[in-house]
Amino acid sequence: MKIVNLFLVGTLFALTIACGYSSKNYPNSAPSPGVIPKISSLNPDSATAGGADFTLTVNGTSFGSKAVVNWNNTPQTTTFLGTGQLTVSVPSSMIGNSGTVKITVTNPATTGTGLYGSGGTMAETSAVMDFTVN
Repeated sequence: MKIVNLFLVGTLFALTIACGYSSKNYPNSAPSPGVIPKISSLNPDSATAGGADFTLTVNGTSFGSKAVVNWNNTPQTTTFLGTGQLTVSVPSSMIGNSGTVKITVTNPATTGTGLYGSGGTMAETSAVMDFTVN
């Protein structure tokens, strides 16, 4: 009986290896580079320290529908108006002190929908544009 069991286990093991079960060759499912947004202008491009709330309009190209405006690297609630325009509400508390604010736009990563999760893209962030608080 031990010989029969040993023979069956050996045969099962050989079939598993022969079928390639242990060596699947999956395609690379790493995300591809995403689209890099570009900022061309800010409107307004400055504000007075201690001033009132305002809406900042970010103009540029290649903004995704879920793009986010970053205020000194902090994501803000962003309204998408089109691939070339985004807006964000800036409360007076964010312009309480004079200085330079770094504005960027990030197109978020997308998840893959292809075979084995392939087809996703990485998050991409624009170059910095300065906003001045006087």
